[in-house]
Amino acid sequence: MKHELSDREARVVGCLLEKQLTTPEQYPMTLNGLTTACNQKTNREPVMELSESDVQQTLDLLLRKHIIRTLSGSRTMKYEHRFCNSEFGNLKFSPQEVAVVTTLLLRGAQTPGELRTRTNRLHDFSDVAEVEQTLTDLTNREDGPFCVRLAREPGKRESRFMHLFSGEVSQAASATEEPFFSAAAPDSGLAARVEALEAEVAELKQRLENLLQHLGD
Repeated sequence: MKHELSDREARVVGCLLEKQLTTPEQYPMTLNGLTTACNQKTNREPVMELSESDVQQTLDLLLRKHIIRTLSGSRTMKYEHRFCNSEFGNLKFSPQEVAVVTTLLLRGAQTPGELRTRTNRLHDFSDVAEVEQTLTDLTNREDGPFCVRLAREPGKRESRFMHLFSGEVSQAASATEEPFFSAAAPDSGLAARVEALEAEVAELKQRLENLLQHLGD
């Protein structure tokens, strides 16, 4: 990997990728909007409590790495990513890959079943098998790998997967362990609906805050 992202850098990049898809009318993002996005209580693991100063320092580091850029023309500085699918870089992802990478950056290691539930606002995967194929593609890409299967935890039916944008993962499963994908555990319909509603409420709160800031400007 050309650049290894710290936990804070991964959170900021993940937020930029997410908001570009879910709230395109408010992208590129301000420092205030990014701070709110980084500290969301939903769709974030771990939950962080970053100050604007913390986020600004992280943005400055990402600017030096040429992973983001600033946009002028507004009284408020705004930021957009150059992480992937940008005219400034060679890293190109499909919509399915963007959804999976974004969710891994925001929530860490997850199973294919969890990823299918949690990417629903980024990409509409038809089933868990499509998520599994996307993980296979990210693992086997010639310019990768970009994710890795972790050793299956005792008592768990599915293996989790982790992105490799923050360096190697020590719990990676060996090639001789169980098949690449275990039988998928059934999704909890109620849990998925609650999580989706919580994410929508958080998104609405951020839109209101951004609108109030725009009116103030």
